[in-house]
Amino acid sequence: MTIKLKDSSLLKTQAFVDGQWVDADSGETFAVTNPATGEHLANVASVGAAETRRAIAAGERAMTAWKALPPKTRCDLLENWYQLIIENTEDLALIMTTEQGKTLAESRGEVGYGASFIKWFAEEGKRIYGDIIPGASDRRGVVVKQPIGVVAAITPWNFPNAMITRKAGPALAVGCAVVLKPAAETPLSALALVELANRAGLPAGLFSVLPGMDAPAIGGEMTSNPTVKKVTFTGSTPVGKLLMKQCADTVKRTSMELGGNAPVIIFDDADLDLAVTGAVAAKYRNSGQTCICANRLLVQEGIYDSFVEKFAAAVNEFRIGNGLEGTTTHGPVITEKAAAEIHAKVQSAVAEGATVVTGGQPGEQGGCFYQPTILTDVNDSMRVFREEIFGPVAPVFKFSTEAEAIAMANDTEFGLAAYFYTESMGRSWRVAEAIDYGMVGVNETAISSEVIPFGGVKESGQGREGSKYGLDDYLETKYICIGGLNR
Repeated sequence: MTIKLKDSSLLKTQAFVDGQWVDADSGETFAVTNPATGEHLANVASVGAAETRRAIAAGERAMTAWKALPPKTRCDLLENWYQLIIENTEDLALIMTTEQGKTLAESRGEVGYGASFIKWFAEEGKRIYGDIIPGASDRRGVVVKQPIGVVAAITPWNFPNAMITRKAGPALAVGCAVVLKPAAETPLSALALVELANRAGLPAGLFSVLPGMDAPAIGGEMTSNPTVKKVTFTGSTPVGKLLMKQCADTVKRTSMELGGNAPVIIFDDADLDLAVTGAVAAKYRNSGQTCICANRLLVQEGIYDSFVEKFAAAVNEFRIGNGLEGTTTHGPVITEKAAAEIHAKVQSAVAEGATVVTGGQPGEQGGCFYQPTILTDVNDSMRVFREEIFGPVAPVFKFSTEAEAIAMANDTEFGLAAYFYTESMGRSWRVAEAIDYGMVGVNETAISSEVIPFGGVKESGQGREGSKYGLDDYLETKYICIGGLNR
């Protein structure tokens, strides 16, 4: 299959190392396919440790001049990149939908969302302020912030554009170099982004992209190479823990955006229609494949039946299919393996007494599709309560009191995002402060943007992305004592 782009030169299949498009040293490639159709899209270079090592060395060289530039100069170059992303939205969206499966509308939205991080951090890079610490009359303490060094980034397939810009934006803005390994399922989006960065005038070596199937080789070089000072990762908690262990030997800074198990709590005083709309969006966006997707719907017993009825009516309006088709509301999941794992969780719940309200089966459209599903009669011993589903399955649990809802929400090792609906001002504050999550939406589930600090607590990770706080993970704080001021 050929992806029909306005600018065909955005479709790259080689790695980008030190400002050059290169094949893997081994000559190896891997196939990228369309999850909606199974069609072959491209064979992409599959690099390993040697190419990663060269990219890291190139990043260190490029950083020397880059970090010395005035912040405004870096800002202007990043603004160029932002403009090119916006100008090529349609092509970037088409690449994303074709390799990842989400609808074109969602892909266009992600391109704009991803671009917003480049623009935001381009400006924030001019605001890296320090301090002067008063002391004795003959000295002053000065605090300055400096780029941490070469940054290694590992990004997932579910947001193959925005998860890159959310990391590369702040790193580049403060003066770091970036070496990126994109997900093997969705490398084409990453390669198109770095092509635009190159056109924007970013210096050779400053931003390298390393597609490849040998994740242990690429990741192992990133975590062991002493030139890399920071590793940033978005993905599963088990992989994040492994990377943190590997980074310990060289005491690298890490930031981890890991798994979630987000609750949506709907109290009996909630605006029910608003809650249904929010829960539908939070659960089924990107076919349930986001780290902040609603994983558990907790509904107070007095409105439980009404909520399920309205929720099911909304879900039954979905149109499942190829994301390139204009009538499609929801596309496939990423792989047949993912679809099988989702079905196993549903079957496990049903075997333990859960009731399927709608869905509950693989989709008829192909091996990567799964029917949007609602489960009732579920309890906290089931896998659908304990484990992140990462698919279009909504288990709806019942609770009686506010205290019980808080306890259920907190009964997980994860703590990324949570949401709840209530009309009570007092309850808004009580519950928001009582639930153990890094982000909380009150009467709202669309909580993410470039201006907010995105991140979790507990085993959902460490560090924050976006907002003014997003710069901190890429900066070192240096104290300078200036003495002899009385001479």
